[in-house]
Amino acid sequence: MVRRSDTTLSRNGERKLGGRNTFSMDLDTSGLKQYLQQLDDGVKEAIRPAAQAAAQVVYDRVKLNVQGIGKVTGNLDRSIYQAFSPEKSKTGQRAEYHISWNHKKAPHGHLLEYGWTQRYVAITNKRGQWVTLVRPEKVGTPKPKRRASLAEKDAYYVLRPGGPKQHPATAFMRSASSAMPAALAAAQETLIARIKKG
Repeated sequence: MVRRSDTTLSRNGERKLGGRNTFSMDLDTSGLKQYLQQLDDGVKEAIRPAAQAAAQVVYDRVKLNVQGIGKVTGNLDRSIYQAFSPEKSKTGQRAEYHISWNHKKAPHGHLLEYGWTQRYVAITNKRGQWVTLVRPEKVGTPKPKRRASLAEKDAYYVLRPGGPKQHPATAFMRSASSAMPAALAAAQETLIARIKKG
């Protein structure tokens, strides 16, 4: 129902908008409320699949970045994972996925991601692990502690000929952030498809 109204005063005496170009409407919104409730239920059910679709795009980009580095043992590529985090998620409100590498399977991942300085001679053993060479006179003695002085470490390990070498970062994780627009699009597409299906 549409009706015209003239300028009137409200209960507290303030002037209400009104006049020839103003009108008020009485609407039955019960159907709209029901539709919005159904839409809300559909959105709640679609949150986790939408988050997983976004996580999959980022995961695929990380895997692609790792393949671009080059394969030595394949440990880093095999260590990349995506996992749903129930602790940080709330059903119907928030779904969080973690994408990273398993630090036990590929402990060298942080060296590639952030770069490093190689001060000592290192070789790769038969199992694909990096081993820092020890001076012959130090074989059989305890290796220096993690926080030992540089002089102690220099006396224990074989120094690189020509001095330390700086290895630049190959940011396989951080550079995957370039996939965020595609990840958001995948999440949105999944969300809309689930709601329409719902």
